[in-house]
Amino acid sequence: MASQELATPSAARRRIWMLAWPIILSNITVPLLGLVDTAVVGHLPDSRYLAGVTLGATLFSFLYWGFGFLRMGTTGLTSQAVGRESDSEVRNLLGQSLLMAAGIGTLLILFSRPLISLGLWLLNGSEVATELAAEYAQIRILSAPAVLANYAILGWFLGQQNSRVTLLILVLTNSVNIALDLLFVVGLGMTSDGVAWATVIADYTALTFGLWLVTRQLKLLEGRFLRSRLLTLAAYAELFHVNANLFVRTLGLLFAMAFFTSRGAVQGDTVLAANAVLLQFIMLTSYALDGFAHAAEAIVGRSVGRRGWDEFATAVRTAAWFSLITATVASLAFALGGHYLIALLTGLPEVRATAGSYLPWMVAMPVIAVWSYLLDGVFIGATAIREMRNSIFLGLAVYLPIWWATQPLGNHGLWLAFLTFSLVRSAVLAGYYLHYRRTRWHPAAPSL
Repeated sequence: MASQELATPSAARRRIWMLAWPIILSNITVPLLGLVDTAVVGHLPDSRYLAGVTLGATLFSFLYWGFGFLRMGTTGLTSQAVGRESDSEVRNLLGQSLLMAAGIGTLLILFSRPLISLGLWLLNGSEVATELAAEYAQIRILSAPAVLANYAILGWFLGQQNSRVTLLILVLTNSVNIALDLLFVVGLGMTSDGVAWATVIADYTALTFGLWLVTRQLKLLEGRFLRSRLLTLAAYAELFHVNANLFVRTLGLLFAMAFFTSRGAVQGDTVLAANAVLLQFIMLTSYALDGFAHAAEAIVGRSVGRRGWDEFATAVRTAAWFSLITATVASLAFALGGHYLIALLTGLPEVRATAGSYLPWMVAMPVIAVWSYLLDGVFIGATAIREMRNSIFLGLAVYLPIWWATQPLGNHGLWLAFLTFSLVRSAVLAGYYLHYRRTRWHPAAPSL
């Protein structure tokens, strides 16, 4: 039977929404920080500082996104431990994830110079911008242990169905960052280095706050940290397995995005700018869809842990209901008001016209990609990570040949390939889901 909080359709919708809204709201705070960074540095007398910060921030967006497995893997395993009512496992998963975050963060600092040089070389900015970005990055990399530890903390709380911590930590991080941006750059006359130090301090402030919240939560859990779980390599086998597959999956997704950007760039600055504007539409849609996917992660993981397959089905069905409504509204909004949204994002007539000509692809994207967002959440909660990895690489196996075959269509061919990549991902995950619902995630399925 489904748990009491999911016993009726209205109760299930209420529970999914209570988990989703803090994540949606916290996602909305992310671009606010970027806007403030741009505004603060953009008012300096030399544009090279803005170019340097933009280049450096882009580098860290890709770098830290690559280690997002620390959030996702921790959520899936923690939620399953909650379902098994194993307080000791919940506690020790946090310890393992934090130690892993500290280790990876320290390695990033130790190898920062070659990593930053390689990353900036791949981004291929101007010589002046690259030099300033390198200075910015050498400061910003100091926060790597804090950023990765915060991923683990957020994943741990979400696995316990506490999504409000995400909102609290991100609001604190961004508030401190914005205040220090203004203090260092406007008040003390610093430049791109001031923006970097503001971010580092904000990340460690968030970590301090997150650890305080962790200590409060640990008081509610029975058991203690076990040396054998924290200091024995073999005890990390499951965490390594889940995170390694998530890392490979994320690299594939990063490649797909980078390839799309690079193939647009070779078609000229106007096409590159138009694609960038349209990709903002995808980001806007993802803010809401991620909220429902994360809610599904937490409930699905707990259901798998307790083998509550009715609860599992209810959670997926309810999250799908919210996700499909959101995706449909987004598609309608892009169809009816896409040209107005484009005009809000750019005042350049040629970019507006070019983006408008590719707008139909954006109308189709939400209702096709919605299933990959939702099912990513389901598979993270169930820690079926190989299937997520496979969906990415099967998608790439179709994406690249379609792009190659449709090059005469120019940017339309690129968008067709990218849309097909999302379609294949959704179809592969849906196929896995339907198969496992009959065999693995079913009341009659044998215990694993």
